[in-house]
Formats: sequence, C-alpha cells, structure tokens
Amino acid sequence: MAKLHGGMGFKDLTAFNLAMLGKQGWKLLTEPDSLVSRIFKAGYFPSGTYLTAQLGHNPSYVWRSILRAHIVVRGGSCWCIGSGESIPLLDAPWLHDGRCIDSRIPGAQYMQGLTVAHFLQPDSKCWNSQLVQQVFSADIAADILHTSVVEQVQ
Repeated sequence: MAKLHGGMGFKDLTAFNLAMLGKQGWKLLTEPDSLVSRIFKAGYFPSGTYLTAQLGHNPSYVWRSILRAHIVVRGGSCWCIGSGESIPLLDAPWLHDGRCIDSRIPGAQYMQGLTVAHFLQPDSKCWNSQLVQQVFSADIAADILHTSVVEQVQ
C-alpha cells in the first residue's frame, strides 16, 4: 500500500515476482540458442516451446516458478506470420487479434500436427482462401483471412 494511504510503500511483490518470472519465460522463448534455454528445453520441453511446455515429472523449483508465469507470457505474445512453417495451427496465438484456434473445435483431431503454412498459397504470401473457407467455420475463416502475412526478414 502507498505511504500516502498509510502503508509502507512496498510494491505488490507477488505481481513484481510474476513479472520477473515472465521475463525469464520470454527469454526462453525468444533466445532459444542460449545455454539456459537449451538446458530447460532439453529437460522440460524437448519437442515444443516454452508456450507449449508442461510441468513434467519431478520439476525443479526454478522451472515451477518460471512456468507459473506462462499465462502472463502467453497472454502478451502473438506470432508474426512469415512462412508459417513453425507456427502450430491449433492453440497458438497467431490470429490477427492474438487469439488461438482452439483444439476443441469440431474436426480438430484431423488438424493435429498441421502448421499455418498448410493454409498459405505455395509461392506467395497469401492465404489459400478457398481451402480456409472449406475447412473452417465462417467466423474462424474470417479471422484467419483478416490475419496479415508478412514478408520474411533475413
């Protein structure tokens, strides 16, 4: 509580701690070649990313803490679509407003393992609108078609 309101002037330490843990989670996501990222990846998410990581069997205190901030990092992150090859189609925040296509939608079992690239035109940076409209419901198709595809940066 602020000194002005009779408190001692301390910050909300829980929120501050969660923000610092979120910063570490963001580093695991954006700096995958760092030593720390490679160690955590090998131990806790060998075939995924920090955003798809689970608690796992017998996790360390540090991993439990960093994973607690998972919701903060996921809530503030969004994919920028280039080739779409590394972006999972389901449960990843890649739509224009940062939302995901939920893996509980009808027919999702047939889309497991697909990436965003499967719905892009092969030699252009455009959606295959016919395929998108054929596979998804009208509202999801509209969200996909309103999502921008950018040129890849080297």
